[in-house]
Amino acid sequence: MDLPVDEWKSYILQKWSLLPKSIQVTISTAKTLNDLFLHSSLLLQPEDEMFLKRLSGGYLVGKDPDASLFYREKGNKKFQEKDYMGATVLYSKTCLKDIVRAQTHGYPERLQPKLLLRKAECLVTLGRPQEASQTISDLESNFAAKPTLSASQFQILQRTLCRVKVKVQEKENLPEVFPEALTKTFEGADLREENEQIPSASSSVSLHIDPVKGRYLVATKDILPGELLVKEDAFVSVLNPGEMPLRRHGLESKWDIQVTNGDLHCHRCLRRTLAPVPCDGCSYAKYCSQECMQQAWDRYHGVECSLGALLLTLGVFCHVALRSALLARFEDVGKVIKKLCGEMSNQGISLPESKDPAQILKYDLRGEGGKKDKAVETPIPGCDINGKYERNYNAVFHLLPHTENHSPEHKFLCALSVSALCRQLEAAGLQAFTTDLKPTKLKAAETPVLCAELNVWGVAMLRHMLQLQCNAQAITTIQHTGSKENLITDTQQVRLATALFPVVSLLNHSCSPNTSVSFIGTIATIRASQLIRRGQEIFHCYVLAKRGLSAGPHESRMGVAERRQKLRSQYFFDCDCPPCERERQRPSAGPGREAFRCHRCRALLQGDDVLSCGGPACTESVSRDLLVSRLQDLQRQVGAAQKRLRNGRLELAIQLLLGCQSDAESFLSADHSVVGEIEDTLAQAYAALGDWEKSATHLQESLRVVEVHHGPSSVEMGHELFKLAQIFFNGCAIPEALNTIQKAEKVLLVHYGPWNDEIQELQKMKSCLLDLLPIPGGPQE
Repeated sequence: MDLPVDEWKSYILQKWSLLPKSIQVTISTAKTLNDLFLHSSLLLQPEDEMFLKRLSGGYLVGKDPDASLFYREKGNKKFQEKDYMGATVLYSKTCLKDIVRAQTHGYPERLQPKLLLRKAECLVTLGRPQEASQTISDLESNFAAKPTLSASQFQILQRTLCRVKVKVQEKENLPEVFPEALTKTFEGADLREENEQIPSASSSVSLHIDPVKGRYLVATKDILPGELLVKEDAFVSVLNPGEMPLRRHGLESKWDIQVTNGDLHCHRCLRRTLAPVPCDGCSYAKYCSQECMQQAWDRYHGVECSLGALLLTLGVFCHVALRSALLARFEDVGKVIKKLCGEMSNQGISLPESKDPAQILKYDLRGEGGKKDKAVETPIPGCDINGKYERNYNAVFHLLPHTENHSPEHKFLCALSVSALCRQLEAAGLQAFTTDLKPTKLKAAETPVLCAELNVWGVAMLRHMLQLQCNAQAITTIQHTGSKENLITDTQQVRLATALFPVVSLLNHSCSPNTSVSFIGTIATIRASQLIRRGQEIFHCYVLAKRGLSAGPHESRMGVAERRQKLRSQYFFDCDCPPCERERQRPSAGPGREAFRCHRCRALLQGDDVLSCGGPACTESVSRDLLVSRLQDLQRQVGAAQKRLRNGRLELAIQLLLGCQSDAESFLSADHSVVGEIEDTLAQAYAALGDWEKSATHLQESLRVVEVHHGPSSVEMGHELFKLAQIFFNGCAIPEALNTIQKAEKVLLVHYGPWNDEIQELQKMKSCLLDLLPIPGGPQE
């Protein structure tokens, strides 16, 4: 949820509608973000804050000692249902913290050895062998100093202790598994030659600025498909909480047992973990290790911890805005901070957004004594005085907020949300942006030197919140789905987090991009997806906020009119990329891939409201509305079949799908996306039955449709080839499997590089199949 919850949005929109016209005009015409923030803040009343407080109370993020028994019982139920992942998540919410609380609240000394032993067992089960070893050492030391057990009790303890030690040793000797091992490999895969101007980019690209399209990247040489162009760690990222509805009074339970991203991924590095280390201060934030938890606490969570419910209510964008400002404290960003303070006392924060590339931005720099230094010039916004564009707060600050393009209602909502957040920071006595802040174990040199005015940072946070609509990047991951019995497995791309990548933000959009973006944790990589000639611009495809992540404005997914409308609505520009211009110049080129066809002669139908047959001897015509209604009915039938498939009712699912297949053939073109969906689902159903031959036949038909829509080298094609390789592998069709593996590797390597999990699995399958091949010239039976 990027923006605040619907209740707060509706409340603020109602408040806006009741404002006098003169005040609406004052806010709508505010020339600077400073004016916008100050005018809006004055309108935030105590009753508004009370309403927001009541809304925030619907999110239970505080510690509750009664929760442990509840989560244990629910975990037991999940275990009995064979939902082992759900059980693991629920168990990890409780057991270890109970032991720690018992230790710190006067647990009887004679029972301490048993308690420490149980703690060690929990740590082993949670995959934390180093901490388990330390707990065992503490236990042995404590018992040596104060023996409190009888001889028989000591023998029992020794036997259990030996068993736990063996488990610890086994855990420590296990090889690393994905994604931890893969992440280390990924981190070692650096750019071939780093760019001197843009450290996170390859030397194969250079930074330019244009009066119309602003900053952009251009190839400095011919770039081959698969070449790594950008490898950038996010300046800031916030885990997407997933579906977390507000809890209502009167519900059966005040605790939520739904498994979300927040339960499965580290809230700092985004690494997947089923045994998280919970924050000591709240029940929401969880981490993959003690180190991640400490780093998060020192850099931002120490401030955010008590505000968890409020931040969930105000949405991810507001959370990213706060965290961006908090992270700025730990950088050498004195120039930017002084600019904030200086302009607050003059005309407010209003960075030049000139279209003139020749205009030079001048920074108002003051020394320690308040004297002005001479103006320092930089030709491109976001670069330092040496012309270097780095992943830092200066670059983030200069991302355009497009203030003039946002609606007055949206700006008012953002301004009041940030203002309410600042009031809470002030009321809680959190010195978030002052020099009095002393994070744990920070070196003296790392202590931030900042302006103490919270309003200054309120204006900065408002700027960041407005920036995010056009500059936020969705960090995605592949999520595996399937039936309860795990008969069917499939994958879908889901948003894991929202982040700001200053270098990635330099890329402009194309509806036919020449790059692919992928993620491991908080690191984004951009690879060339096709040959890029020297002098050509580097493009990627923007993501639409209100559509699925695989449904961006790409020419293979939607028509030019829809693409341009979506881009104008979210990104405030009219796309004139080659595919858009090409489609605009020939709008009546005939029916496309999603066409209907005549049920008599099979020719494609053409027309607007009434479609006519294109066949030479057929005069059939039909209403478009009738065919659209028929298509919607078919999609509902396919959905019903997929639901039965997920529930393990395979025969019934296949029966429904074969009926859908026959229906689709009678009025849809052979290349229609629904035809491909039906074939793909049939392939899954036959795979679940172990009929690999039929599964492969249907998947190959699905593959044909994907190729028509997305092209033979697309990432979508790579994922389909991967699935087909699995089918051939499971069906022991060795030659077909090896051939498909080779094709899948070729495509996926271009888009992801060698550390992708699907490529890793393909290589394992290939190795296994090669071992099964007969050795040429070997003994014959």
